[in-house]
Amino acid sequence: MIRRITDIFVASLLLILSAPFWLLIALAIRLDSKGPVFYIQKRVGKGGRIFSLIKFRSMIDKAEEEGPLWACENDKRITRVGRILRLLHLDELPQLLNVIKGDMSLVGPRPERPEFVRQLEQAVPGYGLRHQVKPGITGWAQVNFPYASTFEESEEKLKYDLHYIERQSFWFDLKIIWLTGVKLVRDIKKIRSK
Repeated sequence: MIRRITDIFVASLLLILSAPFWLLIALAIRLDSKGPVFYIQKRVGKGGRIFSLIKFRSMIDKAEEEGPLWACENDKRITRVGRILRLLHLDELPQLLNVIKGDMSLVGPRPERPEFVRQLEQAVPGYGLRHQVKPGITGWAQVNFPYASTFEESEEKLKYDLHYIERQSFWFDLKIIWLTGVKLVRDIKKIRSK
């Protein structure tokens, strides 16, 4: 109950504080490439429940018309504005709505697509264990591991998710949120130095 109240309070506060940027981000997306501002995708949540995750669109329109593909760090489907949004993690802002709705938490394993979950559950032992908790906007795996674009990398990333599930607490969540902020500041510095 405390976690849920914290999620709603912090997500609502972040939503209010970030609201002025939403219009600028939406305008940049529309000027950069054709297609919708938001991208809605089915993801697997707690207990294997499917929900609709919302993001700012960072890829070309209809990027997966021929089926789902792993996203990777230098993905050619990512637009110019999308690359900046991803580097600053601004494409994730609309997921605050998912948190308020109750589909997600601020901290937890990142939710994956049903198509990949089916494959990963067969290829990676224990993969389904990550669905014991709500998925999060950020997580222990996100602050310790880059994009996972192969089964081997997903297996490595799973170790961080399971570590989080075994040791989750209010203080561990605060540590992850702090490390996420530190990582974001580093990413901003990288962009400014280019």
